[in-house]
Amino acid sequence: MNVGQKSPWVAMLFTALAGGMGWGIRGQYGHETGAMLAGLLVALVLVYLFGYHLSSLSAARAVALATVAIGFGGSMTYGQTLGLTQDAPLIGNMAALRWGLLGTFIKGSIWIGYFGLFLGLGLGGKKYTMVEMALALIVAIFLFYLGIYVLNEPFDPASKKLPSIYFSDHWHWEPGETLKPRREQWGGLLFALGWLIAYTGFIKKDLLARNMVLWGMLAGGLGFSLGQSVQAYHAWNVDWFQMGWLASIEPNINWWNMMEITFGAVFGCVLALGLWCNRHHIATNRFDEPIELGFKTELGLMAIHIFALVTWNFMSFSTFDWFADRALTMGLIPLLAILGGRIWPYFVCLPITALPIAGKTLRQLAYRTDDISLLFGWFIYFMVPLALVTWFAIKLIQRPDKKLNGHFFSRRTLIISTIFYFVLNWAFFEFPWPWSDWTARTPSGIIFIICAAGLLLLTFYFDPRKGGWQFNSS
Repeated sequence: MNVGQKSPWVAMLFTALAGGMGWGIRGQYGHETGAMLAGLLVALVLVYLFGYHLSSLSAARAVALATVAIGFGGSMTYGQTLGLTQDAPLIGNMAALRWGLLGTFIKGSIWIGYFGLFLGLGLGGKKYTMVEMALALIVAIFLFYLGIYVLNEPFDPASKKLPSIYFSDHWHWEPGETLKPRREQWGGLLFALGWLIAYTGFIKKDLLARNMVLWGMLAGGLGFSLGQSVQAYHAWNVDWFQMGWLASIEPNINWWNMMEITFGAVFGCVLALGLWCNRHHIATNRFDEPIELGFKTELGLMAIHIFALVTWNFMSFSTFDWFADRALTMGLIPLLAILGGRIWPYFVCLPITALPIAGKTLRQLAYRTDDISLLFGWFIYFMVPLALVTWFAIKLIQRPDKKLNGHFFSRRTLIISTIFYFVLNWAFFEFPWPWSDWTARTPSGIIFIICAAGLLLLTFYFDPRKGGWQFNSS
């Protein structure tokens, strides 16, 4: 069996393209659900290159677990953390810059650490029953609240009482300003992640999950801090960008989006290297995945989760938002159903992740602006794309698993997802073609074209089963 290539460069390059495009697109769609689309693209590339020998269900479970898990970090506030490195009043303040970059490293490590953990858990071959995972996640949720209490309290802005380790706006940096500090919960996610590392790595002795969470933390820390360094360098050296050929380009660059693209590209590249180094821990052929949930139970849980997902993304109920914004709480049903079901892994990879992205594209184009009519928007940007990905998910579920392997699943799902998210974001960006008048979205759009073309090139001309470049028609 050819598990991966002799060299990691192919994996590092194309996973960087997936991360750069996915995380750059994420910025338009929000924290948790936006991060899921980026996680989906990265996980699909990694499973295409390293998990093609698995059964389709095993491959889908690995991708789905990682996709859900990367959403957890989206619950962390980070805008003010980045502000410490680039806000105008703090330009020249090296202490604030160092503190802000430390904050981005910690938050990035936690964010992608969850992704690495659950990707490794899905690919490693260890058996996890729904009951044991439910108990582990309940403990994680308890430790989440404990971590907030220990590291993210007190929080009383009216009395200027903030946590001793705090990475958002603080009067320490701007003593005379009227600030609006934000509540942080990175400490809770850190405590929960620490427990999950201990459980998978030392209790279950899942070596791939243990190693990949460490690689994920390195990837996320480097990615977020290096990405923000790009944006901060521009903020600190604006005059340098007003000279020479850069002067004509600089006004049309969205530096925040460049930070996101860099973050995604770096974390994808490092994570691919990590999985390549640990490829000998990836499970061998498995076609005996247990199905613990009945058909009706799966559909019932899916109806509950989709209702909650739509409510969370498109409505506002303070009590429910408080529950959902903890992220781990919203991930409990999906993670358990992915491990125990046959329908859930495919639906998470396709329509469930796509639903909020299609809905937010529709909201932007037909409700917040008058770019398109409501009827046209609902049909073109919501009903048709969701119907297509749902149809494909159903076709995957209906095929006998022994006739459907990880290569088939990951290749076709990667092609569909690349086109799906590129096209929706392209419409969200108001079609920033390079030959049209340039806007702040044009440079990012050009990068996304390159990334999407590269991913499609990979799926059509690189066959990981043979470890070489050739036309891949299967």
